[in-house]
Amino acid sequence: MTALFIPCTAFASTESGGHGNDYVQTLAILAMIVLVAKVAGAIAERFKQVSVLGELLLGVLLSVPALFGVHFLSEFAQSNLVRFVSEIAIVLLLFQVGLESNLHEMKRVGLHATLVAAIGVAAPFVLGTYVIAPWLFPEASSHFALFLGAALTATSVGITARVFKDLGVAQSQNAKVVLGAAVIDDVIGLIILAIVNGIIQSGAAHGSDILVISAKAVGFLAVSIVVGRYTAGPISQMLSRITTNVGMKMAMALAFCFIYAFVGSVFGLAPIVGAFAAGLLLDHVHFHRFAAPKYANAIQDILKETKEVETADRLSKTIEGFRQQHVEDLVEDFNRWFIPVFFVVTGLSVNLAVFSNNRVVFSAIALTVAAILGKVVSGFAAGKGTDWKVVGFGMVPRGEVGLIFAAIGRQLNVLSEEAYAVIVIMVILTTLLTPMLLPRFMQRSRTVSVA
Repeated sequence: MTALFIPCTAFASTESGGHGNDYVQTLAILAMIVLVAKVAGAIAERFKQVSVLGELLLGVLLSVPALFGVHFLSEFAQSNLVRFVSEIAIVLLLFQVGLESNLHEMKRVGLHATLVAAIGVAAPFVLGTYVIAPWLFPEASSHFALFLGAALTATSVGITARVFKDLGVAQSQNAKVVLGAAVIDDVIGLIILAIVNGIIQSGAAHGSDILVISAKAVGFLAVSIVVGRYTAGPISQMLSRITTNVGMKMAMALAFCFIYAFVGSVFGLAPIVGAFAAGLLLDHVHFHRFAAPKYANAIQDILKETKEVETADRLSKTIEGFRQQHVEDLVEDFNRWFIPVFFVVTGLSVNLAVFSNNRVVFSAIALTVAAILGKVVSGFAAGKGTDWKVVGFGMVPRGEVGLIFAAIGRQLNVLSEEAYAVIVIMVILTTLLTPMLLPRFMQRSRTVSVA
């Protein structure tokens, strides 16, 4: 923390100067924030929490000086460079989520996972839009109500997946239903975000206008994925003729990400919807002409000298896994330095002064309860061989996707400081609760099964 405040002090003490000076100081603070964010993320992981939570809480902690009239960090968060890095991070994060979502697996998740996803999106959206918004924010607009409902729809698959993995039950029926439903949940949630974003930007108020925007959002996702599937192969073939190195492989992936984000914005949708579509359409087969990761090649050399059949088979599967995951790994490595900035800035953008108002504190608690209930009820659709509590609470964490919704709401000036802070607190609480409660429900489920 001390290291962070060295460049911050310099930033605060400069009352005037050239833009070049400001730019250099912003870079210095940015460097320290990336470093301290990684430390905060590592500390969170020590406590069996996701790194996102540590980075977000660091941002909230750094907003404390603003309560005492020291605003240099808040001003830093509003600088053009930091805002640009944060917006790039959002696009890259949704691209990564899309890459990790497999369309073929979505087709195989079954009816129960689809029902869990549908209820897990519909129930929170209805609660947020038609119960929480008019009850807690009666003066707010209908656009605000729609956005609040949309912010409650997303599930963070990464948080629950990690809990299942740590418990050694990643292949259980409960886990398969939750993880399958969470992927579908992300797709539906982003479609809702695209629709709400379109309604807000166009000012649509009539049913016919909303239907047009909805059709445009769904149509964009469907058409872009189909077109991308047909064009990615030829583009890959053309680029691989120039060079097959890893740099070109990464360039192709990022080009699809940013071009689709741009096209999405041209159609009046949030850029993250386009980035997510790009991630969904790209498959490992589109990159098979490019170089494999070096460690896969190293294992391949060992495989040639291996005579034991079982070991050779395991090594072959490992190599294939590395090759298929290579683009995801490249994007994830790239994101390790961008995304923490977004989470810290998100926490830093919370005005803690609003919590001096008891109404805001109550709103945060009420929204969190609604967020939990809206997902827990989806567990009843999980079907036989599952525990509704495990499935329901597995869908609860909002994590990074919920934060993205909140950030976009602020960008569109739909969410007030109070509402933004309330949503961030809801994300923190739902992210904290899942790793605490899910193991207990899993243990009870095992006990009942044994009995």
